[in-house]
Amino acid sequence: MKRRILLSGAALAAGLALSPPVLAQQPMRIVVPYGAGGPIDVTARILAEAVRDSLGTVIVENKPGAGGNIGADMVARAAPDGLTIGISATATHAVNPWLYSRMPFDAAKDFAAVTQMVRVPNVLVMNAEAAQRLGIRNVADLVRYAKANPAKLNYGSGGNGSAGHLAGEMFKQRAGIFAVHIPYNGGNPAQLALLSGQVDFNFDNLATAAPNIRAGKLKALAVTTAESSPMLPGVPPVASLLPGFAIDTWWGLVAPAGTPRAVIDRLNQAYVAALRNPDTQQRFAALLAEPVPTSPEQFDAFMKAERDKYQAVVKATGARVD
Repeated sequence: MKRRILLSGAALAAGLALSPPVLAQQPMRIVVPYGAGGPIDVTARILAEAVRDSLGTVIVENKPGAGGNIGADMVARAAPDGLTIGISATATHAVNPWLYSRMPFDAAKDFAAVTQMVRVPNVLVMNAEAAQRLGIRNVADLVRYAKANPAKLNYGSGGNGSAGHLAGEMFKQRAGIFAVHIPYNGGNPAQLALLSGQVDFNFDNLATAAPNIRAGKLKALAVTTAESSPMLPGVPPVASLLPGFAIDTWWGLVAPAGTPRAVIDRLNQAYVAALRNPDTQQRFAALLAEPVPTSPEQFDAFMKAERDKYQAVVKATGARVD
């Protein structure tokens, strides 16, 4: 949908006059479009703490609901003065525009990019006992087995339209195989189904799958990042067999469209410095989240590429919400 941003002459003047020192004098807020306690919320709070010296007090406000759309819409509708920014994520700014029949905001036009924050790999995993029984040691083995045994494999996900579902469908397309999708009500039930042998493979968030990989209950065949991830050493990317395959989880910071460029630059400088701080990187590593500081232009181009990619993926799955 198209949104018109109307600024009165006084409001425009106030926005243009907002200099970096003003940012440090007034409380800022980061709107997180998901509930408290998850990795997106935790990383936002780490950054809010890290920029206190440069930007002053930053309050993290959780506004979950509608797959992240409620919180993202709050940012889109906020005054473009730099005092309200928010999290943009794979779902809110790349998947939901194609998954939802009606969106309260335009992901391409209603936001100004600040910086990407992190990248978290997803991982292609199998039940370790099943992988050993079927002689599957890597992605190539899985593809060979699927082609030799058509319609015999299935995979689980946290639900229709979830990251695991979309990754599974992209994998099937690129590999030229067929596997039945079995949706569950959330990522944890999907992983339990894999552990109990009800499904053959999953594409799971690394943070969720890591404990069972370390325990030897799940076998990691590949990560879904374009290159190998330092978060899971020794595990190759799916792209090593299927070039161009990349479907990881990411999030970053955006401001409302119309935020003055000087303010965007000041925010970018502060948050990029925080992302490069060794203490921040250590705390993110504990969450298996890799910091990815960027320029506003880089993050904007990245989000556009992700929207284009997921448009095709969502269309292929036929997944829709409302």
